[in-house]
Amino acid sequence: MARYIGPVCRLCRREGMKLFLKGERCYTEKCAIEKRNVPPGQHGRSRRAKVAGYGIQLREKQKVKRTYGVLENQFRKYFEAADRTKGITGELLLQSLERRLDNVIYRVGYATSRAQARQLVRHGHFLVNGKKADIPSYAVRQGDTIAIKAGSVDNASITHAREEVKGRGIPEWLTLDVAGTSARISSLPTREQINLPVQEQLIVELYSK
Repeated sequence: MARYIGPVCRLCRREGMKLFLKGERCYTEKCAIEKRNVPPGQHGRSRRAKVAGYGIQLREKQKVKRTYGVLENQFRKYFEAADRTKGITGELLLQSLERRLDNVIYRVGYATSRAQARQLVRHGHFLVNGKKADIPSYAVRQGDTIAIKAGSVDNASITHAREEVKGRGIPEWLTLDVAGTSARISSLPTREQINLPVQEQLIVELYSK
């Protein structure tokens, strides 16, 4: 599957906000946004003043795409599925992205970034309802249980991530077990529970033209 393999800090700078693509580095003073919060390129400082109309809608879409690590064709499929479903399209779009298995692994604290979560899922370190799940885009459902595979509990990357994210908390729609090696999807995420500073309605307007 195609994926972005370039420098990720420039993506945060282009959007003017932290997308948390670099894991623990994003929480330190080494974060690119902390050091130089301007779009990349020699004309970066003058770019934002020119954004209006379509440009604003495009930027909102790019923020969401880059945050969850999906490319255009896949993102459009998420939008079309949300548009066909009864409800508020923008909120359903974000809910679908939040339900991705790699995002859940990141949210629950088994990885320091979604990119790392995606790799861990592909390597088969997790179980969904007791069965091996190695597809990052797998959509979890209410009541599902995601667990670290027995042989991966002591995996160095997962152990480091669990220590690193202690104290940050997890979303209300996820519940960790006492041992911290499995989590349950208590409910589907609502817009209020999705901590993402974007205006999803602008994305709906962009695709509705």
